[in-house]
Amino acid sequence: MHDIAPEAIKFIDLSLSTIAFLFIVGFIGGLVSGFIGSGGAFVLTPGMMSLGVPGAVAVASNMCHKFPKAMIGAYKRWKYGQVDIKLGLILAASAGVGVQVGIMIQQWILDKWGEAGSNLYVSLSFVVILVVVGGYVFYDAWKTSRSGGEEKVTSLALWLQKINLPPMVHFKTANVRISLWFTIPIGFATGLLAATIAVGGFVGVPGMIYVLGASSLVSSASELVIAFIMGFAGTVKWAMHGMVDIRLTLIILAGSLLGVQLGAIGTTYVKENVIKIVMGTIMVIVAVSRGLAVPQYLKELKVISWQNSTITFLNGASFIIMCIALAIGALIIMGSMWKAKRAEALAAKESALALEKSYG
Repeated sequence: MHDIAPEAIKFIDLSLSTIAFLFIVGFIGGLVSGFIGSGGAFVLTPGMMSLGVPGAVAVASNMCHKFPKAMIGAYKRWKYGQVDIKLGLILAASAGVGVQVGIMIQQWILDKWGEAGSNLYVSLSFVVILVVVGGYVFYDAWKTSRSGGEEKVTSLALWLQKINLPPMVHFKTANVRISLWFTIPIGFATGLLAATIAVGGFVGVPGMIYVLGASSLVSSASELVIAFIMGFAGTVKWAMHGMVDIRLTLIILAGSLLGVQLGAIGTTYVKENVIKIVMGTIMVIVAVSRGLAVPQYLKELKVISWQNSTITFLNGASFIIMCIALAIGALIIMGSMWKAKRAEALAAKESALALEKSYG
């Protein structure tokens, strides 16, 4: 038994119900990913962890499924003219460095505190990032909605764009001209977060919107380019540590490949502030879900000594809230698409009637 690598005994057994749950999580994760540009892992990583998958394995398997899905999503949205390839590639360069640093931190925590320490690290990272970023994005979406739904460039982005610090870079699709130096911290933070919780879109997308001054549509689309490059580089690194569970990867990939195309189509039917509303809503709900799972890891590390019944109740509540987050995310996206499509059909009908009357 001692000859087996610690990672080798961490892979969970798969039942039909587990496979079905992972497929559904993959589909909704893909739907969210294609719609908001994030890798969708803020749904997928907690979803897998709620089934008992260790945090490091969930992160590694997510990164493995990410790059083929992100490639399809990026291509789909590039055809709609939403992707700034130059912006994506430049941010991906510094993100690649962030991924490698993030994986080294994860490996150090695993070696020092084991699986419970890694799970605690991933969960706490989720809670902090989701609450801070999700709360702000949701507030910004509400503010934008109150002003009539028109998106405005932030004062920070406008100020940074005026600073002439060579080399200056022009991003045509994003319609932004800014110093290359301001893109580096955003890319690095995106990669670091991706290696920590398997999703860098929480930093990447808001960073492009609020710091660089790109629109929500272009930012969410261009992040898929970064996700593809980071996912590939991260997968190779994680695989060398034996952390990728290819079974989980293939199941969630099968579901997410269906969802990501539908989500990408959805962006052509809705207002940009709806993307922010979806992102913020799901982030806050998932933060609550992950927060309820923290006591279990604290008990495993002997930091607290709560009753097993209490831990079991909290884990059950965490799983239920995760399912609610998945359902709400899917309903908001599908509902927005249906509403926009219906309005489009109604407008086309009224236009046809007006045309008919003019000829009549």
